[in-house]
Amino acid sequence: MGLRILLTGATRGLGRAMAESFAELAHTVVSCGRDAKAVAEMQSRLGSPHRFDVVDVADDAQVAKWAAAVGASEQPFDLVLNNAAVMNETRPLWEVPAEEMRKLVEINILGTANVIRHFVPAMVARGSGVIVNFSSGWGRSTSAEVAPYCATKYATEGLTLALAQELPAGMAAVPLNPGIIDTDMLRMAFGADSSAYPDPKRWAKKAVPYILGLGPKHNGQSLSVPS
Repeated sequence: MGLRILLTGATRGLGRAMAESFAELAHTVVSCGRDAKAVAEMQSRLGSPHRFDVVDVADDAQVAKWAAAVGASEQPFDLVLNNAAVMNETRPLWEVPAEEMRKLVEINILGTANVIRHFVPAMVARGSGVIVNFSSGWGRSTSAEVAPYCATKYATEGLTLALAQELPAGMAAVPLNPGIIDTDMLRMAFGADSSAYPDPKRWAKKAVPYILGLGPKHNGQSLSVPS
């Protein structure tokens, strides 16, 4: 019997590639996105029993409503993947508009916390499950002109490692660096040079089996998808 997997941000890039790979392996994917058209397209593409909803993870009330709608309390998830994130336009920190900085914090940090708040309690009550919060190489190192993104991914690392200390035995929380992948977000920073890196589908062939292999022994470890 397949796993029940919660995956945020599955309408494009890495999220879409993971959703398709998990579905191919007979796992049930429950996911969300902010773009109604893209959400509908993914629902049509994968069909039942998979479920895609329009949810802004930065809005705690929307996440609470979503958790109730998918029965998070009655059917705890086996694997929660906090993948939803946005990138800032590359520029010096002092030139980043306040609204853009706020957007990154709300989605990349608060969105992750909102999902944990409404989906993890049932997993804790059951005493099993894995939470993977997507970090970045820029959550463990820095580069110029991506300070807001670095800040949110460093926060993801700290949030996840602290969460790992709070979980009961039998569970795991892992901050995961996916590596460098040719996505829309990478193109914002690397431009045409992003094409030198694997595309999401190629990445998912290694990443999905790796993620499925994570368990209690990995709790509190900052990990990276093998290149």
